[in-house]
Amino acid sequence: MAKSTATTVQAYLDELPEDRRAVLSTVRETILRHLPDGYQETMNWGMIAYEIPLSRYPTTYNRQPLSYVALAAQKNYYALYLSNVYGDAEQEARLKAAFAQAGKKLDMGKSCLRFRALADVPWEAIGEIVAGTTPDDYIKQYEAAQQSRQRA
Repeated sequence: MAKSTATTVQAYLDELPEDRRAVLSTVRETILRHLPDGYQETMNWGMIAYEIPLSRYPTTYNRQPLSYVALAAQKNYYALYLSNVYGDAEQEARLKAAFAQAGKKLDMGKSCLRFRALADVPWEAIGEIVAGTTPDDYIKQYEAAQQSRQRA
């Protein structure tokens, strides 16, 4: 699927074929079950996004809500963006260890975890990673990264 223009999560899910909708709905349920209070589910960047609203933290570099997790159905795979893993070596190590322990192949860029089927991912570990960073901690992580970039 190309980038969606849906303005609601339900509209995004409704435009997917049933089998792909079922996968994203299952992943979405996992995220929502573990998502710490303070994040908001929205549509942004053409995908389902879990963000810190601008009303809580307005000073982002791009004037967009601070993105924590995002979920999308791409043309040939599904994408789960875990921004807290990209910025936290400990979370990244936990994710890699969970995949290794489950005997699954990790297909991940900086923050984008790609998978083709639900069975490709250890979902309990994903739930723990989603639950592992409060909005306050994520803001601190973001600010530290911004300060590091400004010094470079």
